[in-house]
Amino acid sequence: MTVHTNPLLKEFTTPYESAPFELIELNHFLPAFTKSIEMARKEINEIAESSDKPNFKNTIEALEYSGHKLDRVASIFFNLNHANTNDEMQALAREVSPMLTEFSNDIIMNEKLFSRVKVVYHQKNELKLTIEQEKLLTDRYKSFVRSGANLEKVKKDQIREISKELSKLTLQFGENVLAATNSFELYITDKKELSGLPDGIIEAASMVAKEKGKEGWVFTLQFPSYVPFMQYSDVRELREKMFKVYSSRCFNDKFDNQKILKRIVELRLKKVQLFGYKSYADFVLEERMAEKSSKVIDFLNELLNASMPKAKEEFQELQAYAKKLGASFKLERWDWAYYAEKLKTEKFDVNDEITRPYFELERVKKGVFSLATRLYGIEFKINNALSKYHKEVEVYEVLDEKGEFLSLLYTDFHPRNSKQGGAWMTSFVDQYRKNGVDHRPHISIVCNFTRPSETKPSLLTFNEVTTFLHEFGHALHGMLSKCSYSSLSGTSVYRDFVELPSQFMENFATQKEWLDEVAAHYKTGEKIPAEIVQKIIDSENFLSGYSFVRQISFGINDMAWHSVTEPVTDEVSVFEEKAMSPTELFDRVETSCMSTSFSHIFAGGYGAGYYGYKWAEVLDADAFDAFKSAGIFNQEIANSFRKNILEKGGSDHPMSLYLKFRGKEPSIEPLLKRSGLK
Repeated sequence: MTVHTNPLLKEFTTPYESAPFELIELNHFLPAFTKSIEMARKEINEIAESSDKPNFKNTIEALEYSGHKLDRVASIFFNLNHANTNDEMQALAREVSPMLTEFSNDIIMNEKLFSRVKVVYHQKNELKLTIEQEKLLTDRYKSFVRSGANLEKVKKDQIREISKELSKLTLQFGENVLAATNSFELYITDKKELSGLPDGIIEAASMVAKEKGKEGWVFTLQFPSYVPFMQYSDVRELREKMFKVYSSRCFNDKFDNQKILKRIVELRLKKVQLFGYKSYADFVLEERMAEKSSKVIDFLNELLNASMPKAKEEFQELQAYAKKLGASFKLERWDWAYYAEKLKTEKFDVNDEITRPYFELERVKKGVFSLATRLYGIEFKINNALSKYHKEVEVYEVLDEKGEFLSLLYTDFHPRNSKQGGAWMTSFVDQYRKNGVDHRPHISIVCNFTRPSETKPSLLTFNEVTTFLHEFGHALHGMLSKCSYSSLSGTSVYRDFVELPSQFMENFATQKEWLDEVAAHYKTGEKIPAEIVQKIIDSENFLSGYSFVRQISFGINDMAWHSVTEPVTDEVSVFEEKAMSPTELFDRVETSCMSTSFSHIFAGGYGAGYYGYKWAEVLDADAFDAFKSAGIFNQEIANSFRKNILEKGGSDHPMSLYLKFRGKEPSIEPLLKRSGLK
């Protein structure tokens, strides 16, 4: 296949140079990767072999702008591999990932290139660089050093091999989780076994069964099916079955991740010890706001000590409540969501099925978009002419307050077997400036929200509304970026800072002023009654101690795996149990192991970083406190948040950015108060 016939290797002539998905076929990718790597190598070699004296422009900026075509091909391919994959694409991912790792290693291990970078870095103080330029220079130099450029050849070769193996293993880990999730279905033919389930959930299960050519109802491990089943099913045996399958994914099954997980941990440790670090966490946290393992451990323990007493009270309360309803057994994990939903309904007279009719996806989407308009003046205009990778995707032109083009936004809301579980924001193009031209980003939100049924539109749970706001916060971080370099723009920030814009947006979900605007009954158009809004607000901290402890337990488990100083010899489940025991409220379920499906840390970028969700909660609670004291739509504070946080990406240290916005360092107090822990 030649360059002339491969759409990925041509310049895109589409509006905004958007990806021409309808022209791209799977067989285009391998030649596109091969050719674009070759092109990028040539660009890198020209920089390394230049006879000109190294300076910021001909070395650091040139390096930043190199490999543009490769970046474009890779972003399209890997985004599709997450959102619309198949067996052939996954096999191709396993083939190209080592190619990319090899290319990346070739750059890092290029001694001539590093020597030029080093020359410029050591002139840093005389160059009169902007804050962003200095950040780019420092980051580029550190990326070489932290990848082994200063090591002797033997160690460099070891790192190269470790990196290649890790790229394969992390990919395989994620593929196994997706396969395990898709491999199970609960097939029900007896209507009695549907007891307790809401009509909408039953109808959705009927649709799934029909799609599979079956009579009856099919429930899956995908969130819109699994979560409500666990909340509402009266049949305890079926809840237990669903829980045990879900919690044992990739653990002693045909998609087993135990050996892969331990090998990932071992290789990460081996790699950083070649640099002289004791643990992978020590290496990672050097480039985080938290800075070191001890600070993260202290942070998690502080939150655990603040939340565990309340969590224990909540556990006893729910146990007593279940007993009142006739339960003669000790609460197990598959009972929690069921009795919690009943108690929440009794206490606050509100649950997902009461609120769901008021959260039609289309209206929520308009409400989220209008919130961005109100805060930042931006507008969203659907463009059905632009190419998309799946028929369910929608593409929007995002315009700034002056009506000028700001970004493309792709939205992909519903689950399918070709899509990984969960929700995420990503980009097909990052924002950057070059030669005076501001190249605007192409951002995507991918979710797994409740599908429309034969009789109802897509009606969201309150948690799904919150998830939408969360991912949209990430999207704003990408769309509003005003940086010079793509490696510093948008969400290219410290991992424990990246969740600030997303979690900040979640706060609006419990604000009366916003709920009054966004929530209306899908049949009548009647606004959500004030008493339901108040119930949502009143129930905001329902079982907050338990949810705190649960999230902290994930962070503690992550830190345990990545704080080891020698390879783990324990069985995966034994290691996990030891790590998480201080956070446990339930008896252990022998068949369960969460680590084997913990994609965030073993297939994503959150290794030694999962604590960042809670870290960012401190930031977002403190930030929203500023809005609450001045009015949640306050223009002056919104402008400051946009200017100092959302537009800046990683162009400066996150604490410097936060101080410019808030005028002070963040306090833990607003989070403890917001969560009802103080």
